[in-house]
Amino acid sequence: MSTYGNFSAPIGSRRAPALRTVGTRERRSHLTAPRVPTVGIDIGGTKVMAGVVDADGNILEKVRTETPDKSKSPKVVEDTIVELVLDLSDRHDVHAVGVGAAGWVDADRNRVLFAPHLSWRNEPLRDRLSGRLAVPVLVDNDANTAAWAEWRFGAGRGEDHLVMITLGTGIGGAILEDGQVKRGKYGVAGEFGHMQVVPGGHRCPCGNRGCWEQYSSGNALVREAKEMAAADSPVAYGIIEHVKGQIGDITGPMITELARDGDAMCIELLQDIGQWLGVGIANLAAALDPSCFVIGGGVSAADELLIAPARDAFKRQLTGRGYRPEARIVRAQLGPEAGMVGAADLARLVARRFRRAKRRRVERYERFERFTEAARRTRDTA
Repeated sequence: MSTYGNFSAPIGSRRAPALRTVGTRERRSHLTAPRVPTVGIDIGGTKVMAGVVDADGNILEKVRTETPDKSKSPKVVEDTIVELVLDLSDRHDVHAVGVGAAGWVDADRNRVLFAPHLSWRNEPLRDRLSGRLAVPVLVDNDANTAAWAEWRFGAGRGEDHLVMITLGTGIGGAILEDGQVKRGKYGVAGEFGHMQVVPGGHRCPCGNRGCWEQYSSGNALVREAKEMAAADSPVAYGIIEHVKGQIGDITGPMITELARDGDAMCIELLQDIGQWLGVGIANLAAALDPSCFVIGGGVSAADELLIAPARDAFKRQLTGRGYRPEARIVRAQLGPEAGMVGAADLARLVARRFRRAKRRRVERYERFERFTEAARRTRDTA
């Protein structure tokens, strides 16, 4: 593992100015960032995945473990991250670490303000990790890191105005404009899943009703399937038989698999989810006017079973339809590794600045050594 240590100032305080400027220079910086390996960490509610990623977005090695139970202290998750990084650094020369966290991250990309699946509340994750690792650390929202990866290496290449929507348990999202991730004033932009689309609709865990993710997400897909099965609907016999009557065993991937095999109810459920997806995308197009929507997350594995009805609904709901250019709607290409790859690539930007600062310190030290050596020689010859 590369070390930059033995400096007097605390690591977190040395790095803060560089981190505050990185967001405004991402587009230019990624082209000239050092082509060195970095580690990306993707922290979700069920797993922590870490990988060494090169400058071209290739994963050199990947490891993963289960996320510690959310009832445990934040330090337990922190320990898990450190263990994975140290494990990878035994076999790779790691120059920076990027963390994509499933939660709200502040504008300075230091604190996780809130993580729904972990016990992080205003947690200074970057500074805590920086104090234990000998390389610079960057923390960002996992949807932001996934969007960055798709823009750099995946479905969003060549797009200057991109919106990514991640369909998993809920809905996450991110905005990129002119090669910069738009995080908002407080760092929490892109929480599209909590736009209200049905006033007084289904109750959302966020406390509101009618949120978009209650109609177009993995949870919504499974809820509808279970309701049909519990009602003993004739169209649900296929999935009831598949789970041998154990309705609680129904999962999103199972529904997608049955839909691919031609199950009529599962196909219809994905169409419903896709239509609601298109409605939300049309709203986002009215507000943001991007050139491309990239659909990621676990539910996107349904591919055209989901995205085709989304495109249809988008065209029907788009404001000014027929008189304006329409954004492309495409499936993400990098799969579940997108967040990890994006976190590693964003961390590479900080590695460049940190390496420059280290080089300047080394140069100052060398000048000081030359000065003291010259002074010693002068004294010896006097």
